[in-house]
Amino acid sequence: MNDKQDFTQGSIPVKMVRFMIPILGALILQAMYSAVDLLIVGKFGTTAGISGVSTGSNIVNMATFTICGLTMGVTVLIGRYLGEGRPERIGKVIGGVICFFLSLAVALTIFLLLFARPVAVLMQAPEEALDLTVQYIRICGAGMVFVIAYNVISSIFRGMGDSRLPLIFVAIACTANVIGDLILVAGFHMNVAGAAIATIGAQAISVILSLVIIQRQELPFTFTKADIGFSEEVKKFFIIGAPMAFQELLTNLTFLALCAFINLLGLEASSGYGVAQRLQSFVMLIPSSIMQSMSSFVAQNVGACKEDRAKQAMKCGMGIGAGVGVFIAYMAFFHGDLLSSAFTSDLAVIGRSFEYLKGFAPEAIVTSILFSFMGYFNGHSKTMFVMGQGLAQSFVIRLPMSYIMSIQPDASLTQIGLAAPTATVFGILLCSVYYMRMNKKTHPVC
Repeated sequence: MNDKQDFTQGSIPVKMVRFMIPILGALILQAMYSAVDLLIVGKFGTTAGISGVSTGSNIVNMATFTICGLTMGVTVLIGRYLGEGRPERIGKVIGGVICFFLSLAVALTIFLLLFARPVAVLMQAPEEALDLTVQYIRICGAGMVFVIAYNVISSIFRGMGDSRLPLIFVAIACTANVIGDLILVAGFHMNVAGAAIATIGAQAISVILSLVIIQRQELPFTFTKADIGFSEEVKKFFIIGAPMAFQELLTNLTFLALCAFINLLGLEASSGYGVAQRLQSFVMLIPSSIMQSMSSFVAQNVGACKEDRAKQAMKCGMGIGAGVGVFIAYMAFFHGDLLSSAFTSDLAVIGRSFEYLKGFAPEAIVTSILFSFMGYFNGHSKTMFVMGQGLAQSFVIRLPMSYIMSIQPDASLTQIGLAAPTATVFGILLCSVYYMRMNKKTHPVC
């Protein structure tokens, strides 16, 4: 590793911010990637199209985020091997990754193609948007191999302490997606189908160009065709990543349930929530970049037996995230209508979006604290606890509270939105207790 990729020495805030900025940039572009579909469909398509993209993307995102949980196991394992000074093991890791995730891509594609309509019906997609939702799911499902490939490639480089190349990869995808949306949705008026085709086409272009770029990089390990296979490394990264993937799966099921609750409130509420979700993805940018950075940062220091440095990194992440979160929460709570108007000119949809954002706004602050904890635990391979607390906050607080608020007379999206920060505060309490218990134990001597 070069000095920039070595997190075991030097200034923690400087190295963390330097590593985090490209990750944040990549997440911003990813959020824009999703937002552009909704924005252009909102401007050049229909209100039913907004609902179709919103509901359909929730289903596709559930699969994507579950994959991201699994790839976090790859990131942590590679970071651990580098911290331990054993880069020669990384080739086998990548060989196992290729076989495992290619098999998973095929299975997901078949599932989304065959069960798109039953899933859309289960999601209570409004009748006017049902066919559009099914269309979006099937088109994205057909290109799932490219979605998975992008996330796998990015996780490998983040594990090596390189967040610059993932930024380049997503920048390529974002640019291609914008061009595709403008041509297919604004130009050819293909509505939801155009947005879905542009999304998958952009991912395919990004993966192909990223493989070309990688061939020109000097990597800190060797990789040959002989490394490709289901080696013991598959079991290792699966054990680390599976709890996070399971957490993502069940957590996103709760978000799907939330979407279904809101869909029952009508097309305006469904479309308004769809707009709010896109803004919500921007609100979560800082916390998400902190967690991804923290996992790699802590993994290297755990491998190098520098536990105090890992703790300092966690506290640093909390301070940075919460500080920025105050401003983001202010914008969401007081100016959510202005932000929502970027996606649609329908005043009723804007009003419903703003209504949800008022309840959701505190999440920008508290999630940075929670995600710093989660990154710290992920770096220690304590992913079973991360999964447990995630499921607890989702099924004990977020889902029940969202459902209860959604069935009230004249249900308020503000009260439904408030379920998210309430659940996060519960998660912080669980993490605080576990952190204190974990650090009472004597760490093994390296």
